[in-house]
Amino acid sequence: MSELVPPCVILNAPQLAENIGAVARVMANFGLYDLRLVRPRDGWPQERAWASASGADWPLDNAKVFDRLEDACADLHLLYATTARPREARLPVITPRQGAAELGMAVRAGEKVGLLFGGERAGLETLDIALCQAIITIPIDPKFRSLNLAQAVALNAYEWRLTLDDAPPAAFDEVAPPADHGVVLGFYEHLEKELDTSGFFFPPEKRPSMIRNLRAVFARSRLSEQEVRTLRGVVTALTRGRGQVLARMARATAFAAKTKTPNQGQDDERD
Repeated sequence: MSELVPPCVILNAPQLAENIGAVARVMANFGLYDLRLVRPRDGWPQERAWASASGADWPLDNAKVFDRLEDACADLHLLYATTARPREARLPVITPRQGAAELGMAVRAGEKVGLLFGGERAGLETLDIALCQAIITIPIDPKFRSLNLAQAVALNAYEWRLTLDDAPPAAFDEVAPPADHGVVLGFYEHLEKELDTSGFFFPPEKRPSMIRNLRAVFARSRLSEQEVRTLRGVVTALTRGRGQVLARMARATAFAAKTKTPNQGQDDERD
C-alpha cells in the first residue's frame, strides 16, 4: 500500500505557527506529507512551526503557500471539509471513519484527494465548504466541543492510516473519473458570468447565497471532464441562441418598417 498517495492537508487561514508545526507532526505520524497553507496569518515560513514539529520537518519543508483556497485545491478530484458546523451547506455529513474509507476508494481509483481544515478561531466559511464534496464532523461530546486544530488533523489522519490495511474494494472501470477542481471552477465561472449577464442574480444581495447553492448542486454530482465540457457547451448554446433570437427579432422589425407603404399607413389611421 506504500504506493498510494495519501490525502493532502489544507489549512485555510491558520493563525499560530505552533499549531502548523503540531499539524506537521501528526501528519508525519500517520504517513501524510502534502501540507498546503492558505493565507497563514503571520506569513510563512515561521521558525516556531519547526520547533513544534519535533523533528517532523518534511511536511513543513515542502509546504505550499497559496493566496486563494481555490488555487490550493485546483488539482484535487475530491475534497472533504472538516468542521463541526455544516453552516447551511447541503452536503453529506459523515464521520472521519467514513470519510477515510471514501478517500481511500478515490485514491485507489487514481484520484487526488484532500482534507480541508479552517482557522483556529473562525473555522470554515460557507463559500469554502461549497468547494467540497462532503463534510466530516468528529463525534465529540457536546458538553465540550473545543478541539485543537492538530487534534482534528490527527483523528482524520489516524482513520486514513487504518484504511491502508484493508483490501481495496471492487471498482467499476466503466465509471469516468471526476474532473479536477480547476476544470470544475472554470465551469462555475463560465455559468456565473452568463447568469450575471442575464440578470439571474436578483436581488443583488442574494448573489453569494445563490452561487453557493448552485455550486453545491454540481459539487455533489462529482462531474467528469466530459460532463463539464457538455455543460459548458449547453451554457454556450443557450447564450448564442438568445443572441440569435434577438437578432432575428431585430431583422424582422427592420424589414416590417422598411416594407410598410404610405397607403398602409393611411389605412391604419382610418382603422
